[in-house]
Amino acid sequence: MQVIFSHGKESGPWGSKIQQLASTAKQLGCTVDSIDYQDTMDPDLRVERLCQRLSNEDPQQTILVGSSMGGFVALQSADRFAVRACFVLAPAIYMPGYEHRAPQQRLPNLAIVHGWQDDIIPVNHSIRFATEQRCELHLVDDDHRLMTSLAQIDRWFAQFLERQLA
Repeated sequence: MQVIFSHGKESGPWGSKIQQLASTAKQLGCTVDSIDYQDTMDPDLRVERLCQRLSNEDPQQTILVGSSMGGFVALQSADRFAVRACFVLAPAIYMPGYEHRAPQQRLPNLAIVHGWQDDIIPVNHSIRFATEQRCELHLVDDDHRLMTSLAQIDRWFAQFLERQLA
């Protein structure tokens, strides 16, 4: 099983959250990669980059992980490819300036984590999307970066991966 990470708008491919979650994925026997999107702020170009990568992969052996804009990218790509699962942190859905609002079909094996104190992407967006998707939703007392909750998020991620690998 491979795990492909998509970073947020102003971060990089191997930021602290991705490093932590990638380490967990490796410990569980997954291969990991993190796509570098730092050359573009355009969410649609980022989606196309990930979709191009997915066109060369077995979607059922792929788990997408994304944070913020990277969560948006992962969700949009999962909507086009039947990936195994998707784990997103504070995904940038229902935000102004994003051409696609949210995936139109139900995504199986989806988990969302969002902070109650997020001042970048309203937590209501994830609550609304989780309700539409009828998916796993974890809300934490944290801000957009979710660094205070990273240890708990990592435990949820490990449990999520274990279910996908079973």
